[in-house]
Parts: sequence; structure tokens; C-alpha cells
Amino acid sequence: MSPGPRRLPLRLRRGPTPWERQRPTWREAAPAAIGAALARAQARPAGNWYVVGASRELRPDGPLGRTVAGTELVLWRDARGRPLAGPGACPHLGAPLRRAAVRDGRLLCHWHGLALDGRRFAGWAPWPAHDDGLLLWVRLDRVGAEPPTERPPCPPRPAGGVAAVYAGRGRCEPEDVLANRLDPWHGAWLHPYSFTDLSVVQDPGEEADPAGGPGCGEFPVEFAVDVSFRLAGPAVVPVRAEFAAPGPRTVVMRIVEGTGAGSVVETHATPLTPAGAATPVTLVTEAVVAVSDWRGFAAVRAAAPVLRPLLRAASGRLWRDDLAYAERRWTLRRAGRLPGGAGRRPGGPGGAEAQPPVT
Repeated sequence: MSPGPRRLPLRLRRGPTPWERQRPTWREAAPAAIGAALARAQARPAGNWYVVGASRELRPDGPLGRTVAGTELVLWRDARGRPLAGPGACPHLGAPLRRAAVRDGRLLCHWHGLALDGRRFAGWAPWPAHDDGLLLWVRLDRVGAEPPTERPPCPPRPAGGVAAVYAGRGRCEPEDVLANRLDPWHGAWLHPYSFTDLSVVQDPGEEADPAGGPGCGEFPVEFAVDVSFRLAGPAVVPVRAEFAAPGPRTVVMRIVEGTGAGSVVETHATPLTPAGAATPVTLVTEAVVAVSDWRGFAAVRAAAPVLRPLLRAASGRLWRDDLAYAERRWTLRRAGRLPGGAGRRPGGPGGAEAQPPVT
């Protein structure tokens, strides 16, 4: 492995490399390498847990409605602030429980006042829910069809950081989102406004050990990258980052050297439509937790309410391009035209013949 980046807070470049003159990475970004990393991720179970949103979204005074793989669900908090979840239709006459009220930890249907306290009632049964302090998870055993686990595969996060959560949707499947995140070679080409001087310094290859499973420990590193984050003008921040895939719908990037060491970016892909849907939709939830040993970081933490929207906006700008990447990949897969044969071809009604021309 090459030496890590300098431990300076920033570096001034003599002049930005023109986009078209940067080093090509297409030879290294082999479809087989990306496909192998994706296959390893998909082989790791998630215990049927799905990310459904940010913890901040679930307030004590109201429910949160979500759909996962075509399954309507509702979440709310009990009197102690713990998350509860269950089917999104009232067991009385099917009212949408996302429009219910929460009183003293009970969910009150707005059609006839039926109260649900999180226990079974008339065929309505709760589903396990978990709040890890930043994200909300729901366990759907019928959807995941895996051996269930008590807790989701939560990656470890640094304490005392500034955290923000971005959410976006794309016309693709979760594997297309993961394939994007497991292709670090595209960073400086697709996102020149954010990254420069990118080099993949560790690639386990196609024969890497896929071992790893649910839990809150460390997971096998898929890639290590030296890259510089662009600031204003010629200023850049060089870092080394590692990518790991704890499960079939999650990729975690962790800065391990340079300014912000310990910071993490978690990307979670949650299917919103049923398996085999003619037009699949996937929710991308990205959690950023930024830390630094810089002495002035205490002032940064104090400004967290102002910084969170900026972090979300930065994630949104990147995902504008990355969702286009994922959507294009899904379109090619469905048409049987994905180069290199990486990734399975989607199933479901319509088939390749019903797919409109790729644009």
C-alpha cells in the first residue's frame, strides 16, 4: 500500500488539473472487480432490517408513514420515546395510520379513534423497530426472508461529531446503488466539483474473503482510496478513506487518515417497490458523521444546526449524479445490455422487450 496522505489540515495545489487531463481510471474500474465486491455485499445478511428514515423525523407527537418493498407501515414513539412499528392500515376499516394522532404513546386512528399501543390487536401485529440515535430501522421478516437478528447491522460511529442525514429516491434497485458506491474510481471524473487526485490504493480483487455478517463490529474493507476533497480555490484536503459493505443494502466509507479521521459516510438503499416491479424505486439514505481532532472543531460542533443543511446539500449534489449512474445501470441491466455482465438482470413483468430505448 502506498504511503498515506499528509496530515496537514489542507494543501494548496499549484493549479487544478483540467478535467480531461486527469489520469483515466477505466482500466482499474473493471466490471468484474465491482461485480465481485457487490456479490460479497449481497452475500452478507442484514437480518431483515431496513433503514426507513432519520431518527429526527419521528417526533413524539406524530406518526411516520413509510413503504418498504410495497409494504405499507407506520412508526411512532411510545411514552418512553422508543420507536414502535406495524402495518400502515388500521385493523378496523383500513384507514391510513400515517395520518393518525399520537397521544401518551398510543396511536389514535383519525377515522374512528381506535387506539394501538404497539401490541397485537384484531390481526394487526407489530414489527421490530430500532432507533440507533441517527437512523430508524424496521425489521420485515416476510420481505427479507432471512434468519432474523435482534439488532440491525449498525456500523460503529464516532462520538461527538456533527451528523446530517440526506434522503433521495431513484428508479433503480438497491444493488444499483451499491454498485455505484463500490465503484470508487468514478469519484474525480463524475464529481470533479468535490474530488481530485483520486487513487485506489487497496482493492481486494475478485477472490477476496466474503466473511462478515450483521453486528456493530468492523467489516471487511473492500477498497481504500487516497483522495483530496476540494475546498475554495486551490485548497484541498487530502485523506485516505476505506469502503466496507456490512450487508446487501449498505456501504460505509470511513476516513482513516488525514483531517477528519474517524468521520463516516453511511449509504443505505431501501427498496420502496415490491421485488420484480416494472419500475422499481429505491430510497437512498445517507448519514454523514463528521469529526476532527482540530482544536477549533468545538466551535464547529456548536454550529451544527447551521452546518446540517450544508452537509445535506453537499450529499444531495453528489447524489444528483450518483442516482443518474444507478438509474442508468438499472436500465441497462433490464435491457440485458450492461457491459461486462456485472449484476443480475431484473425480473418481474415487462421484461427486456417492454423496456423503452436507453437514452
